[in-house]
Amino acid sequence: MATKKKLLQAAAGNAGGAGLDVDDVFSTYLYSGNSTARNISNGIDLSGEGGLVWTKLRGPNTSTRHVLIDTERGVEKYLESNTGDAEDTQSGNSLTAFNNNGYTIGNWGSMNASSQDYASWTFRKAPKFFDVVTWSGNSVSGREIPHNLGCAVGAMIIKRTNDSKYWFVYHRSTQATHFLRLNENFAAQDSPVGLGDVEPTSTVFTVSGDELVNQTGGTYVAYLFAHNDGDGDFGPDGDADIIKCGSFTTDGSGFGQDVNLGWEPQWLLVKRTDSASGGDWKLIDTMRGYPAYQANNSATQRLEAEDTAAEATQIYGGILSGTGFKIQDNASATYIYIAIRRGPLAPPESATDVFDVSVTDYSANQTIAANIDVTDTFMVGRQPTSNNSNGLYLFSRLTGNKRLRTDQTFSENAELGLSGFDTQNGVVAGSSDSNQSVWNASFPFIKYFMKRAPNFFDVVAYTGTGSARTVPHNLGVAPELIIFKARNTASDNWFVYAAPLGPTKGLYLNATNAAITSPGVVNDTAPTESVFSTSAAAFTNINTTNYIAYLFASLDGISKVGLVTHSGSSTDVDCGFASGARFVLLKRTDATGDWYFWDTTRGIVSGNDPYLTLNGTNQPEVTNTDYIDPLSSGFQISGDFTDGTYIFYAIA
Repeated sequence: MATKKKLLQAAAGNAGGAGLDVDDVFSTYLYSGNSTARNISNGIDLSGEGGLVWTKLRGPNTSTRHVLIDTERGVEKYLESNTGDAEDTQSGNSLTAFNNNGYTIGNWGSMNASSQDYASWTFRKAPKFFDVVTWSGNSVSGREIPHNLGCAVGAMIIKRTNDSKYWFVYHRSTQATHFLRLNENFAAQDSPVGLGDVEPTSTVFTVSGDELVNQTGGTYVAYLFAHNDGDGDFGPDGDADIIKCGSFTTDGSGFGQDVNLGWEPQWLLVKRTDSASGGDWKLIDTMRGYPAYQANNSATQRLEAEDTAAEATQIYGGILSGTGFKIQDNASATYIYIAIRRGPLAPPESATDVFDVSVTDYSANQTIAANIDVTDTFMVGRQPTSNNSNGLYLFSRLTGNKRLRTDQTFSENAELGLSGFDTQNGVVAGSSDSNQSVWNASFPFIKYFMKRAPNFFDVVAYTGTGSARTVPHNLGVAPELIIFKARNTASDNWFVYAAPLGPTKGLYLNATNAAITSPGVVNDTAPTESVFSTSAAAFTNINTTNYIAYLFASLDGISKVGLVTHSGSSTDVDCGFASGARFVLLKRTDATGDWYFWDTTRGIVSGNDPYLTLNGTNQPEVTNTDYIDPLSSGFQISGDFTDGTYIFYAIA
């Protein structure tokens, strides 16, 4: 079904309709080695479309080569970005097959050693995104090599494959008059050879007769990265940009300028160009860890293209935002970058693709698996049967291993949180908890995974300014429910904006209060499909305070935000679902009341239904009440529930 959908999207894109999604052409895939032949199923069609697989062993405590294998040169033929060595062959146990949904690897230690962790990045050939080109040299200066990007070339990496020569790198920001070396940290250098000072076009690039790019007897490969500037052909409307190549500067005061891409990146290759000092080729992605800023605690997981070293944690490595990123440098410096957009761009087609719930026992440091791709998810965990009154614990990729508690005003912290949010289909529990409030094998806990996706759910991290402003988001529609929390202060409540109440009212997630009049918290302005508003008020925009915002919307057949008045007998809540709600959140707005929530895993049945509360007043979960019943189109509030007006959020 997925392959058929992608083929239809590609055809529609060529006809001016929907285009390919980011997830169709790029993947960061993390895996642990097992020394056994296996398929890496990342959803990328390499056998039909072609492309590049770049793999690096992350650790622990092991250094080894970067491995680059592409469909033009064939399986088992690899290059190393960390050296200028010629192409080599690893027969029978490296990358042994390109598939229509990924690739197959053997037991080679550089790609699949037991008990080692790996990162792989797959770039599919596609117009306006990426291409791979090979040629044999002829020593003719001014030779034009055709390519299929069909747009501006943002960056190009060239390697002579049959001789030991350094990697030649062109970038649009340093232009064809200069070059960089992928296997070294040198500054940008004048280029009397290479491209012959001729800028590439949308169809060809020019090479000189030099040994690096076009000498008789030489064989060559080039990896071309596009630069979209309002001319991308991706996404449901076939008009979205997904890759940009540019430059930025730092001024020596810490973080440099905001790089405004217009979207949130998931992968970056960053290089200082004005000096060899700090000039490493930094490989950063959100899967391994590229969190939003938090003072003294923002750890970016970094690999370097020119270095064999295992993955390193760099404090203040960078900051993500809804529209771009920052990189820290305490010197005045100039950088180039290649950035790839976070996907997906299309709304989900099924709730099971973006929401997963289960109750399981877990011990400290154990992997907690999800039944959905957690490339961009946040997780909520809480023991439903243990004797504690804690609310839920919230984690997200944007905040790394730190947690927030919904029943408290506490600032975020990593204590007893996650030891890793860097697995392909789950997270890793943190250290054991003597208070048994998070990970403890003696007690089960409820876990929810939600995937960020257009029209369904988004997460935004930002820093307050103390002045009225708008904050960009990537939900794609106007959010109907926004939950705000200050991350680095323990004095502010969780604040909730709910569209059915309007922008002048709000709720506290950690309290039972009825809806309050909240002048200025969201600047008395309803959010739009691209931004939400804040003023200088507490809860959303105090100067220098770091915030996280969770944004929810109604999506036909998948999720529903609404307001319902319940009185007397049962009340049907029609959410437009086909098979009822798997998750329901209810909060009374016209009087005090808890933030109740139920799910079908613990039970939404015609009888007693266990509930928990976000504000954490019950200990443990309550199991002897019948407040909610199933309904095929949504859910039913029973006559036992207190009369009143309620805000609700439901997921199919």
